[in-house]
Parts: sequence; structure tokens; C-alpha cells
Amino acid sequence: MNIETIRSYCLEKNHVEESLPFDEHTLVFKVMGKIFALVALDECPLAINLKCNPDYAIELRERYPAIQPGYHMNKKHWNTLSLDGSLPNILVHELIDCSYDLVWHSLPKRLKG
Repeated sequence: MNIETIRSYCLEKNHVEESLPFDEHTLVFKVMGKIFALVALDECPLAINLKCNPDYAIELRERYPAIQPGYHMNKKHWNTLSLDGSLPNILVHELIDCSYDLVWHSLPKRLKG
């Protein structure tokens, strides 16, 4: 999976914006101002940090070597996926969806209005 596929998929979602708030190597996707995905553009293979339910995060880490605790993130709630080709694209899409949904549902109702 390449950066353009990830960008397109993330930007298709409602109320999503992308930016480079930290440096020129970390592409951030936010829903209503809250981060749900960070992509390390300078990593080879590409790496993406995604929010995850803590129990599911542990299960994924045990099942897939390419999924590790979130780099520079709260390791209980975030995973880092190495997009080395070992993870099915459908799984990566599902995990992006999960991250987006977790953040979306945590937003105050007045923002979702």
C-alpha cells in the first residue's frame, strides 16, 4: 500500500483534513481537529499510526508481526503498522476505519451536529 492509496482512503471520510503539523515527514489526518492517523513518510516501508481499542490492539500485535505498539504514542491506544506488504489491504482499511470511528465517537455532539 502506498501513500496515495492511504491519502485517498482517509480523505474520503467526512470532515477529514490532512496536514504536516510536526515536521515535513509526518502526515497527519484529523477528523474535526482530532488525530486519527499519522503516516511516517520517511519510513521504508511506510508506517502508519492508528488508534485502536486496547484489547483489539493487543490481539493484532500478537497475530501480525507488522503491527507494533504505537511509536511515540500511547501504546495502550495506538498501533504502528508497517506497510511492508504482509498485512492485507482490507485489514489496513478496516483499521483506518476503526481509528476514525473511535475518534469520531469521542467527539462532543455539538461538533458532529
